[in-house]
Order: sequence, then C-alpha cells, then structure tokens
Amino acid sequence: MPPRGFPPEEFRARTDRAQRLMAREGIDALLLTSEPDVRWFTGFLTRFWESPTRPWFVVVPAAGAPVAVIPAIGAALMAQTWVEDIRTWAAPAPEDDGVTLLADTLAELAGRQARIGLAMGRESALRMPLADYARLQSALPAAGFVDATSLLHALQQVKSEAEIGRIRTACAIAGRAFARVPGIARSGTPLETVFRRFQMLLLEEGADWVPYLAGGAAPGGYADVISPAGPRPLARGDVLMLDTGAVFDGYFCDYDRNFSLGPPAPETAAAQAVLHDATEAGLAAARPGATAADVHDAMHAVIAAAGDPGAGGRLGHGLGMRLTEWPSLTASDRTVLEPGMVLTLEPALEIGPGRMMVHEENIVIRAGAAELLSPRAPRALPELE
Repeated sequence: MPPRGFPPEEFRARTDRAQRLMAREGIDALLLTSEPDVRWFTGFLTRFWESPTRPWFVVVPAAGAPVAVIPAIGAALMAQTWVEDIRTWAAPAPEDDGVTLLADTLAELAGRQARIGLAMGRESALRMPLADYARLQSALPAAGFVDATSLLHALQQVKSEAEIGRIRTACAIAGRAFARVPGIARSGTPLETVFRRFQMLLLEEGADWVPYLAGGAAPGGYADVISPAGPRPLARGDVLMLDTGAVFDGYFCDYDRNFSLGPPAPETAAAQAVLHDATEAGLAAARPGATAADVHDAMHAVIAAAGDPGAGGRLGHGLGMRLTEWPSLTASDRTVLEPGMVLTLEPALEIGPGRMMVHEENIVIRAGAAELLSPRAPRALPELE
C-alpha cells in the first residue's frame, strides 16, 4: 500500500496551479467550504465533517499558502498539515459562527474590494448556513463573490500519480473483497446479511471506511441499483449485484460485480456478455482528445445493438475524493479527456420489465490506451452456490 498522506510539495504544486488559474481569471482569493475542496488544498482528513454543526473555511490567497479559518476543535489536526496560518474561533457560536473572523481574513488577504471565488455550480455545496453567507456578503459589501466551479473542476479532474495510487489501492482492496464473496453469499443468505458481511470484508482487506454500498438481488436481474438491502434470502436463479464505494486514504473506488445464484439463465448470461463488450468499447474510446460523450456513445452503441436503445443516461462519471465527480459520461458532455483523469465505465442494460443489469469498472486516462484500476471482471457471470 502507498504511504498515507501527501508531502508538502504535492500541496504546494496544487496551490501554485490554482493561483495561476486565479490570476488568469482575475480572482483574488478562493473561499473553500466543502470537505473535498478543503482537503485537496490542505490534506485535512477527518470524518468530523459528518457533523453539520460547525462550518469550516480555507482561504487560498493570490500568493502564498492557504489560510485555515476553522473551529478550535480542529486546530490540532490542521496543524499536522502543511498549513501554518490557522485562525480559530470557539464553535459553535450561533451569534457569529466564524463569519467576522472569515470576513476579516478575506479583507486582510485579498482586500475589501476583492473578487472572491466560491464553488457555486453543479456538484458543489456551500456547507455553511445560507444566512451566514448573506452576513459574510454584508460584511464585505464592496467585494464580489464569483463562481469558481470551473476553476476547481479544472484543477481536480486531472489527478496526480500520488492520487491515482490511492484510487488504485482502493480498487485493489475492493477486488480482494469481491473475490471472497462466495464465502459470504449463497442461497438462503438474506441480502442484508450479505451487505453487512461484504462491508466487513472491505474493512478486513484494508478499506478505511465504506461510505457507499448498494446493490440488489432478484430473479434474472434487479429493478434498480440504489436500494438498501432487505431481509429476502438469496435464491437460485437470482442475480446478485454489489456496488461499493470504499475509501483508502481519502480516495474512493466505485465499481460493482454481478453474480449468479446457480447457473445463469441464457438471457442473463447474454446480458453479462453485452455489458462486458460495452465496457470494452468504452475502454477503447477513452483516450486523450476524446470527449466524455464519445465514451458514452461507444458503450451505448453496443447496448442499443443488443436491443436496449433507451439506455442512454449516464454511463459513467469521474472519480476521486468524491464517489462521483465530473465529468458525466452522457451524450451531451463535451468534456475533453486528458491523461490523469479517473473515470468509471458503467453501462446498463434492461433485460425485461423491472429487470436490469449494470456493470462498472474504474480506469485512468493515459497517453495511449486507458489503464484499468479495478481488476477486470470476467465476461462469464460468476456462479454462487
């Protein structure tokens, strides 16, 4: 496994890239409020974000290192990162939960007439009370708050080799857990028990935690891919699907595997082959200079030829510190692929009314052919007892 955390040089390089883009776009400071953005610039990794009580802020000035404006409870951990300027308040403080301290910091670092970049677009979250955001704007009436979503996307969608190594490790952890599924899933085992035991396998194999696990099991296919598990026991003829987003050192894997309880029916076996072939088509199309839409179209052509022309929604997405990132592999997403971008390939096929199958792999774009990060699933559907 790679060492945990990143050296300060990694964060300096990220910040330098950000400041070059900021200068080009006339942004005097970035205001970061969400966990992945804060962590990408600082290395501040904690599960305390699960608590919505306290807001957290990091300011990236036009020059120099980021400045943390955070609740006092986080000072000791932030001090372990490369960030040296850490400003705190005793939170929670509903009457002024860091707003004045943040406004003063922004004014000091960027001026009271600054253009302050903030993530405002798709797949972003403010992660502070809307009323407090209004108070911040009132405290800096001459400042302009502008949308920096595209800037943050441009920075984060191309991963460093160190980041790719974390995702590769998370994929390997999940691969070892998937290989052990025959030991936890067989006819008569309740699906909710399979889910619980699979999470245990992921932890045993080295996952730090398992924020996401979904799937399904039903005769000849499943109805959806996001339902929680229920008590129904697995039965012969079922297709079992497990889809995991396990985390290693703050980075996700996101892929699934399908299994047949007993020998698969001919149409189920055929569906698995179609999904495998669609994934191969997506893998071949995923090269620098192609667009997200090109990869979608390559997979969709295989699915449509198999009789499901309507399966043209999102067939994959970006992956990294978030379970799902930009771009989306849709017919309309014209994002140009670059080396270092990590994607999922996720073709889906409707087998019949209320029955579908989905397959997913994780890849990284390279200068030539894309590299698989997840262990490639077999073309034939694996059988469980």
